[in-house]
Amino acid sequence: MYQPTLLRDRSRPEQILLGGIVPAIAGAIAGVLIGVSSAAYWGYAVPIVIASVIAGFEHQDGWGGADRGLVAGAIYGTALLVMHAIVGTHAKVSLGSFPPFLAVITAIIGMLLTATGGRIARSQRRRARARTTIIAD
Repeated sequence: MYQPTLLRDRSRPEQILLGGIVPAIAGAIAGVLIGVSSAAYWGYAVPIVIASVIAGFEHQDGWGGADRGLVAGAIYGTALLVMHAIVGTHAKVSLGSFPPFLAVITAIIGMLLTATGGRIARSQRRRARARTTIIAD
């Protein structure tokens, strides 16, 4: 079973790096890719989704994961929009009629993905404890 160090047990610089800087860098890369091609943008989105679920494993449960995902998703979406504006290319994927709303959408999606990871991790920890209890008896 995958048992990472919980985010709360990491140092403050590590928390800032993992919860803020990494999503900002990932969003900036997506902001460049959105002007390159839709395939590149969506292809890049797949590992981001997987990483978001895995990030949820660094929390006790889905609620902690949800908090982190909400913030990280908002940072990701904001960085995407800012980098896309800096690069100045035409978006190959629709940003909607009000592009700033994308940051809200990515925040909600991030919340759901990391909450899923946190929930899965909690279930795995419970099963592992139950197996340990059965073996010990």
